[in-house]
Amino acid sequence: MGIVVYAGSAGMVLPPTSARKSIKLFRLWIILQAGGSTAGGAGIELAYKLAQENFIKEEITVLSLQQTEISMWESFSSDLESLIEEKRKSGVFLTCLGFGMGNYKDNTLETLADKGNGNYAYIDNMQEANKFLGKEFAGSMYAIAKDVKIQIEFNPEFVKSYRLIGYENRKLRNEDFVNDKIDAGELGSGHTVTALYEIIPADVQSEFLPKQNTLKYSATAHTQKFGNELATVKFRYKKPDGDQSTEITQVIKKTGLSLSKISPDFKFASSVAWFGLVLRDSKLIKEKDLNKIENLAKEGKNKDEEGYRSEFIRLIESYKSIK
Repeated sequence: MGIVVYAGSAGMVLPPTSARKSIKLFRLWIILQAGGSTAGGAGIELAYKLAQENFIKEEITVLSLQQTEISMWESFSSDLESLIEEKRKSGVFLTCLGFGMGNYKDNTLETLADKGNGNYAYIDNMQEANKFLGKEFAGSMYAIAKDVKIQIEFNPEFVKSYRLIGYENRKLRNEDFVNDKIDAGELGSGHTVTALYEIIPADVQSEFLPKQNTLKYSATAHTQKFGNELATVKFRYKKPDGDQSTEITQVIKKTGLSLSKISPDFKFASSVAWFGLVLRDSKLIKEKDLNKIENLAKEGKNKDEEGYRSEFIRLIESYKSIK
């Protein structure tokens, strides 16, 4: 572990030190404190220099960024982004952590981490610290694949229209999927990603169907038959030290599933997405009953050993109390 500070000016307070020297590290942590303005660009440059001088394959660099000052970086973010994009070629990945309470603004953190092939998180309490730096540390800090892209195609014989819920800032153009020059997200050890799609079946009429203008030269007839294929999922990734992507394809068959067999995880994920749509006052949903959302979340609570799902249910209850 090496520590660089950047309050007012950048400087190294701990040269690369073995984590076995825990007493030395602890003594240093208790005397560090926030102060001054943020010399973020200089701090990141020094951290990269430190990491490259002591580089070992699969080495990682973590920069802790003070959240209250991060917005100041936006005035020169383009230069900083270019620096990080260049440095990631060295094999050093950048993960950004924001610490504090209030003044929550993570868009800059996310952008910097994306450019640096790393992850980002905002830590405002001990539970979140234990979650990211304890339970999820390996998955968050050790990338096993980079520039990960996922593309899904629905069979128009069964699906008339569909939309991805969320991930607005992660969407790529169709042609970017096979373009290895396009940067994408990273996948950590043990990571799972949940993406929810809202679909309108082919035999359903809906007011939410997008209005389409019939084009003269576009082929609208589907002559190919794909049996009971519901969708095809394509997954592309590069190895952490690679530049050429590998593609995996999986076909999803159309099968029936009763409500009683829907998994708790699916119910909980659906309740989270539903609550988010309500908070954003989405015009694409009619049902906004918070009690139904809470009940769905409780059905998906399952064991909840870490208490994260219970925390979400308490969040719904808090929101209901101020409505």
